[in-house]
Amino acid sequence: MTAVDTSAPVLPRPRGELSAGIIETLRADIGRSVPSMIDADPYGEDLQLALQLCYELHYQGFGGVDPGWEWNPRLLELRAACEKRFLDALLRDVPGGVDLDAELAQLVTEPTEPTDIGAHLREAGEWWQMREYFVHRSIYHHKEADPYAWVIPRLRGQAKASLVAVEFDEFGGGRGERVHAQLYADLMAAAGLESGYLYYLDVVPAPMLAVVNMMSLFGLHRHLRGALVGHFATVETTSPPGAARMVEALRRLDAAPECVRFYAEHVEADAVHEQVMRRDVIGDLITRQPELTSSIILGIQATNLLEDRFADHVLAQNWAYGRSSLRSPGLVAPDSISADPIAQHYSG
Repeated sequence: MTAVDTSAPVLPRPRGELSAGIIETLRADIGRSVPSMIDADPYGEDLQLALQLCYELHYQGFGGVDPGWEWNPRLLELRAACEKRFLDALLRDVPGGVDLDAELAQLVTEPTEPTDIGAHLREAGEWWQMREYFVHRSIYHHKEADPYAWVIPRLRGQAKASLVAVEFDEFGGGRGERVHAQLYADLMAAAGLESGYLYYLDVVPAPMLAVVNMMSLFGLHRHLRGALVGHFATVETTSPPGAARMVEALRRLDAAPECVRFYAEHVEADAVHEQVMRRDVIGDLITRQPELTSSIILGIQATNLLEDRFADHVLAQNWAYGRSSLRSPGLVAPDSISADPIAQHYSG
């Protein structure tokens, strides 16, 4: 039997029949039967956790889980069924199209009055809400640039060189303490939160898991390489104004310098990355492979769709009612909120 990694994150609690079956499987030796696909909500807790479990085997894995499960054919078959359900939902719910210039232009058009989570935190957010946001985003920022590395061998020429240049910055420019994932771990610690990799996986709900699963889905499939580039470009284009709002919010709340530093880094770096992604990566890629236009558009639109769903979950469905947006309401919210019976119901 292959040695298991005991330093990796622990397996989370299940959120339904599908994820429970996968967790039970991963706790067993290779050769155990794998659960069958069920009719699960493509955006729901059960399927999104199932995908997270399967995808994490390609990243750090889970403590006590045989690494041989990563390429187990039966588990890969189940993952493919989950991926199909998720991808079919994304294709159904985005408008599609072929006008890439219009999509890119829309990304750089800032609304007169932003209504995103960062805008709320800047104007009226409380410290407990900021800490909740940190917890949500930890699932993303702990592997912030990792999925993009899968697209590097699938690019050529200037597109490859420029994407690697952006990745070099994301990975700290050769300095381990400047890796963006490490900067986020520093942010978490400074905010009085646990900084360990995927420490909060159990409490982060499906809308954020879906964002990260989308990145893994696009990264692991060569035919979706355009979508991953589109996603990457969307992140780098929308990051500077969003990060600037977070800097203002954190300064208003008198947050620790490590918290401000993470977002200030993105204001400066991503303003350059946006130009590189648009001109040198997408521009060169489309010149070489114009047939990838619709895939790039999918990446842009799917990112916006899932980020909007996440923002709606946090703002409209929970914070607007004074309740926690996490699955464990008492984690960072005041006692008055964690005791709210409605919030307890939403902790699921």
